[in-house]
Amino acid sequence: MSNLQLDHSAHQPTSKKYPLCFLANDIDVPMNIGSFFRIADALGVEKIYLTGDSMVPPNPKIRKTSRSTEKYVAYAYENDALSVIRNLKTAGYKIVSLEITSNSIDLADFKPEKDDKICLILGSENQGIGESLLNTSDATIQIPMLGENSSMNVATACAIATYDITRKFDHAW
Repeated sequence: MSNLQLDHSAHQPTSKKYPLCFLANDIDVPMNIGSFFRIADALGVEKIYLTGDSMVPPNPKIRKTSRSTEKYVAYAYENDALSVIRNLKTAGYKIVSLEITSNSIDLADFKPEKDDKICLILGSENQGIGESLLNTSDATIQIPMLGENSSMNVATACAIATYDITRKFDHAW
């Protein structure tokens, strides 16, 4: 049996969305924002909240990296991340920061419940997630780093965490 690569016409999009959103705070690299849109589109994330100094569409670098998925993924911009978090908590979201901290748990140990709605907070490459946002989090998760470097690109980390969380949603029921 041969193993043939399929072209893009073989893809059948769905409208499946998980109860998962991103809050991207102070992300000043447009390629990272574009990657968030592409990840959200590919993995069924319901919405992206861009806050603080985050770049926002329309932006040619975001569009190029996202492959125009900013047209299909719901997003909103608000300067004040804490305001967005308050609104999400009122709507029943669990706030989860993706950051290495003294209290963070291994992503593998994070277990969403059946009815959880999750907002995944993503911070800037240089500063990470600020203390005020970490303090509002219901949980902080980390991807264990095995090499010399203590971190990875925020979009790469976002993809790993999103894939893991959405697979856990599929098995939480």
